[in-house]
Amino acid sequence: MDKKKKKRGFWLLALCLALIPAFEVLFIVGCNSDNLIKFPFFVAIIVINILLILLLIYALIIYNKNKKASKRKLRTWLKVVLWIISIMYISGCVAFTILLYGPNEKFKTWLITTAMNTMNHQYLCKWFYSDNVIYDVLNKNYIKESGESTNPELIKKKLKEKIKENYNEYEKELLIHEEGELYKVVKFKVNGANAYIAAVFDPSKVKLEITQKIGVIGEYVTEMMRRNNAILGINAGGFVDQGNNLGESPTGITIVNKKIITDNTYGGVTSTGGIVGITDDNVLVLLKDKTAEEAIEMGVRDAVSWGPFLIVNGIASKVSGNGGYGGGARSAIGQRKDGTILLLVVDSNASRTNGAGMEDLVEIMQRYGAYNASNLDGGTSSVMDFRRDIAIKDFKADCHDYFSKYACHINDPIDSTGTHTTRYIADAWVVVE
Repeated sequence: MDKKKKKRGFWLLALCLALIPAFEVLFIVGCNSDNLIKFPFFVAIIVINILLILLLIYALIIYNKNKKASKRKLRTWLKVVLWIISIMYISGCVAFTILLYGPNEKFKTWLITTAMNTMNHQYLCKWFYSDNVIYDVLNKNYIKESGESTNPELIKKKLKEKIKENYNEYEKELLIHEEGELYKVVKFKVNGANAYIAAVFDPSKVKLEITQKIGVIGEYVTEMMRRNNAILGINAGGFVDQGNNLGESPTGITIVNKKIITDNTYGGVTSTGGIVGITDDNVLVLLKDKTAEEAIEMGVRDAVSWGPFLIVNGIASKVSGNGGYGGGARSAIGQRKDGTILLLVVDSNASRTNGAGMEDLVEIMQRYGAYNASNLDGGTSSVMDFRRDIAIKDFKADCHDYFSKYACHINDPIDSTGTHTTRYIADAWVVVE
């Protein structure tokens, strides 16, 4: 009888040690979240925790009272394995809660700002934090734009003057080029991640292309390049994909060759940023509170809606904390006073724990002389593609992206599963020869 009691006590003890850490984590999450664990379930978790603690006490009493009932002992190696598994499991639960709710708020800030600025993954922070906590974090991490729109006359005047610039060290590396060269690319690091910035010396060669099956399915940037015989391509604005990853519908205003393609207010595209367009005079304009019709009247030939704006008329946006966007893969577009278009891509990893924040994009665009610049869509969408022969010859790209024989990435897009690939998107900036 004593042997049976000891055995029962052992298994009850094992059950309690397996369940208590997990239910303690659920209890702590329930105390901090409004969304993942609703009130009835939270009450049930409290009751279960109390019962498990009582059961643990009961199991310890039974086990200790009958621990001499059997002289049979577990093998040493089995004891070690069980101890290691137990310690790893309990340590993991403790580390998880400390990471989410501990005194160091760096992870919390990164998770909230990164998740809240995605279209489909905001649940990743709402599961663990209350709406008030999320609001407080976003209130401390934001980007404050100047509120102005681009004055295109400043760029047009400079284009006519063709004044030689006094380049800084970064500009010398990127902008000094051979006569007749269309572009030049510089590779560098941002917070440990690879980044590429392309200078396109003739802004008239930059145009917007959209998926051919708009509203149905998006396309890879490489396919949009192929249709235009483009030499270079980069992703552009945001899009709606209804959770199916098809990237079929551009958000906000989309204009292609002075034709309005979309005009909607999906998501937060109007809270920061606005219209990111290129005019008939080949000036990159960033427009606040303008309609699609007004943009066309101002001479805009191609445009998307996105943001935030990084620099407007030479005035950089002010970034508080991490800017409210966390870190990750980023894309941006800018223009210097001399007309040169700047196209930027920064890589990240599957967990979005490296890459660029808004403050990084502002700093990069400033050091390369951007007079106007805007953030573009980021994440897995962030790609810089070149025609296949150039990608292989000049950038040693492996061109593992089987979906195109025309072009391939020189950067390394990666999705949330860790797969090194890009995705369907709705529109792209392409550079034609």
